[in-house]
Amino acid sequence: MTTITGVKCIRTRSNGTWGIVKITTNQPGLYGIGSASDHYHQRAVIEAVESMLAPKLIGRDVSRIEDIWQTFYTSGYWRNGAITNTALSGIDMALWDIKGKEAGMPVYQLLGGACRSAVPCYAHAGGGTPEALLEAIQGYLDEGFPVVRCQLGGYGGGGFIPSEDAPRPANAWPADKVFDDEAYIEAIPNMFEYLRSKLGFGPKLTHDVHEHLRPQSAVALSKRLEPYRLFFLEDVLSPEQVQWYRLIREQCTTPQAMGELFVNPHEWTPLITERLIDYVRVRVSKAGGITPCRKIASLCESFGINTAWQEGGDNDPVNQAAAVHLDMSSWSFGIQEENTFSEAEYAAFPGACELSEGHLYTNDRPGLGLDIDEDAAARLLNLEDAATPRYAAEDRRADGSIVRP
Repeated sequence: MTTITGVKCIRTRSNGTWGIVKITTNQPGLYGIGSASDHYHQRAVIEAVESMLAPKLIGRDVSRIEDIWQTFYTSGYWRNGAITNTALSGIDMALWDIKGKEAGMPVYQLLGGACRSAVPCYAHAGGGTPEALLEAIQGYLDEGFPVVRCQLGGYGGGGFIPSEDAPRPANAWPADKVFDDEAYIEAIPNMFEYLRSKLGFGPKLTHDVHEHLRPQSAVALSKRLEPYRLFFLEDVLSPEQVQWYRLIREQCTTPQAMGELFVNPHEWTPLITERLIDYVRVRVSKAGGITPCRKIASLCESFGINTAWQEGGDNDPVNQAAAVHLDMSSWSFGIQEENTFSEAEYAAFPGACELSEGHLYTNDRPGLGLDIDEDAAARLLNLEDAATPRYAAEDRRADGSIVRP
């Protein structure tokens, strides 16, 4: 019987926001790695892995992945928290990596085998002006990306106005710019009007609202974007207001993608079973790893919903590999968010998925297919940068109230 002999979390990337769990076993040279990264609370996740989970894991049979997941899901009594889910994910992915290595198969083969030859991805195009955005989109289309996300600058772009142009209180808090819902729901349809006039309706385009709008404005934007036939509109509502998807469904046919901030099954299950969204965008590590996400994919298949696992620039190559193995084996797969890494980061994770011509390719090595070079990973880490606290954007409206990111 193969048992767990050690668990550690390796902190890496320049800013220290990647945490990679490594589980060693009583079989010489047999180990697995998993993603336990958190851009804002990495030290808390590492503490959860090493202080809370690791002691209880030692000596367990590595083959009992489902039992280990269920046991540790309730081991702290309270569950479905972002920190504990991420810690559990690192364990879960590492165990799937080990299982694949023992079987001599890539993980997607253990999940039922390939449903597709590669994983189509969507790119991130941004520009401060519609003209600059169009140029960026065309570049990604020329590279072979089947879908491109379109943003006017950063998140909320198109909705920011100079603070001196906004009706603000006499005692307004200092701010260079403020976010305005009405400006945003005017600018984004205008952006797509311009893009469709130049590109036609052949290219598949998406947009990420990043939860900036009030619910009423989210409904209005979804309806106004209907003529431009988006591939999907992402995160038009905050997680606290997902009940408004029912009203959006009643008003228009704009496809909806949601789930980047979800950590609890009660967040995604009603949206899937009531067919209120079209794409579920949970991050694999935030749901708790491969074990729960393969169940999400199966649920999606039953209700005609697609997966679009969240990636983005703060994710690590191990989380990306886990998403790709799910994508390869899930019939309910829709599209995969792309992510690329620096040359030094690829060197620290030999065997990482290859992004080429708008598609991600895994290899046929056993397990997740990639490894971690611990020396190279250590060289990536900048201790001063890693000690700097990180927080989500603090955008505000004209009256000073916070915009939920």
